[in-house]
Amino acid sequence: MTQQQFQREKNYRVSIAIAKVMISRKLITAQEYSKIDSMLVTRYRPVFGGL
Repeated sequence: MTQQQFQREKNYRVSIAIAKVMISRKLITAQEYSKIDSMLVTRYRPVFGGL
């Protein structure tokens, strides 16, 4: 894994962790979470996170 791939993976995982907190606190719906996840995968192109 290159440094750039690592950074993209890290940024994706941090962002998705925030979204998970938001869904657990009922600040967003499951549908919104799914949309956020799709947007993050497109933005960060994680090596493992989008699997």
